[in-house]
Amino acid sequence: MKNIIYSIKKYKFLLFQLVSRDFKVKYKRSVLGIIWSLLYPLLTMSVLALVFTQMFRMSNNPDVNYLVYLMSGLVIFNYFSEASNLAMSSVVGNFSLINKVYIPKYIFPLSKCLFVGINFLLTLIPLYAIIFLTGTGININHLLLPFAFICLFMFTLGVGFILSTISVFLRDMFYIYGVVITLLMYMTPIMYDLSIVPENLQLLFKFNPLYWFIYFSRDIILYNQIPAINVWIYCLIFGLGTLLIGMFVFKKNQDKFIYYV
Repeated sequence: MKNIIYSIKKYKFLLFQLVSRDFKVKYKRSVLGIIWSLLYPLLTMSVLALVFTQMFRMSNNPDVNYLVYLMSGLVIFNYFSEASNLAMSSVVGNFSLINKVYIPKYIFPLSKCLFVGINFLLTLIPLYAIIFLTGTGININHLLLPFAFICLFMFTLGVGFILSTISVFLRDMFYIYGVVITLLMYMTPIMYDLSIVPENLQLLFKFNPLYWFIYFSRDIILYNQIPAINVWIYCLIFGLGTLLIGMFVFKKNQDKFIYYV
């Protein structure tokens, strides 16, 4: 961990350039440019709300606004989905650079998670616009939300380290993960409440780390309450634990990457 922090400081210019490059590539020749970061979650929410509003009513709590419920889950899941997908291909996509100069290889997954993280912060603007427009309102507990976001970032980065390692040795992972992320989307209570899931399956759904990050955020945004201590613990365990595992897997295998160009 100390070596990583030292290398981040040493290569912060490179890290900045990689993140900057991703922004330029993503919005190149785009008329709206960075505005898409604001529009995309709103458009996605609108489509899903149109389809699922009648199907998945918040029957257990009629005071909860479905648009806020939906949007609060979407911004978290979309961050994980995009960041983990980009991190997975980050090492393979930079083999030409790795072959020429020495660069700490974990810079590449980290740059992708930071790049999408900036977009994530932008998506909070439409989220809070929906919160205000629907009359949900905010409270002092919103200051606790960064804890969930930091845990989400650690979890995503850890998954990114693992995926980027596997994809070097197994390029089929790019196709496999597409199926995995689709399955994960339906196993995460974004569009529905967990209460509609059969009780014997609810425990399985709670093994999904994204469930706890979303649960933490919704406790504050929708119910104006501080999450229970066990929710804090689950978020921290899944976040920090996955990051440490990812770092271990990546560090153990990174010297072999050069043989799989």
